[in-house]
Amino acid sequence: METARTPEERFAELPDFPFEPHYEEIAGGLRMHYVNEGPADAEPILMLHGEPSWSYLYRSMIPPCAARYRVVAPDLIGFGRSDKPTRVADYSYQSHIDWLLEFVERLDLIGITLVCQDWGALLGLRLAAEHEGRFARIAVGNGILVTGDQTSPRAFKLWKRFARWSPWFPIGRIVDLGCFKKLSTAERRAYDAPFPTAEHKAGTRAFPRLVPVSPEDPAAPACRRAWAKLGQWEKPFLTAFSNGDPIMRGGDRVLQKHVPGAHGQPHTKLEGGHFLQEDAGPEFAAAVLAWMTAG
Repeated sequence: METARTPEERFAELPDFPFEPHYEEIAGGLRMHYVNEGPADAEPILMLHGEPSWSYLYRSMIPPCAARYRVVAPDLIGFGRSDKPTRVADYSYQSHIDWLLEFVERLDLIGITLVCQDWGALLGLRLAAEHEGRFARIAVGNGILVTGDQTSPRAFKLWKRFARWSPWFPIGRIVDLGCFKKLSTAERRAYDAPFPTAEHKAGTRAFPRLVPVSPEDPAAPACRRAWAKLGQWEKPFLTAFSNGDPIMRGGDRVLQKHVPGAHGQPHTKLEGGHFLQEDAGPEFAAAVLAWMTAG
């Protein structure tokens, strides 16, 4: 498997992202980057980004959460400062689960509060269901676990076609279009920073086609088992969805109905688009912190 590594100078002077880089080697040689802020001995908050972003997405949420908790925000393989296999075929749902699990095990994270969105939820919810002993609670914003048994929204079908066939795949512009607010030129460049060439974008191109859209999908059985386990999840489970996400709209109600630990929790609706961390990052962080300290 051939990999690309984004030059460090691409990450110089990113706006509002002063965090020192940390790296963990996994899978026999893949380097995975993560932000590691807050007291080392505090409860860990694991913040998982989605498609096609990276840990930069959480820049407004990390400082308030790190004032009391240890915040770990990795870049998934293929994203951010992490190494990037250069072929779309190098990525699978299971490989992402395996990479993320090894990362969590190497850092020996226990008592995790999972904060996740988009593909961060597709991975994080499965990981938590399959390794419940490492997780204390879950907060989901604009994300869900799919099993291949659902009907995909039209917005996702269009996005999947675009990711597969469009010769133009501008990461910063894509994130900008998924927000209510207008990203600055510097912020768009920050989202573009990890992806200087088409080879660096293989992971971003792969993710949409890895979502299970039929019961015959290779990932569907494992996702179905994880969904069943979430139906027995008694630990605290919070939803903080935005009001303007055409792909994830209504997913919060599905989760609240399915997960026992969601009953009676202070679920909230935030103002924003798909990337609610951009539109309502401080409000998302405040909701998570208030929920954690109350329980």
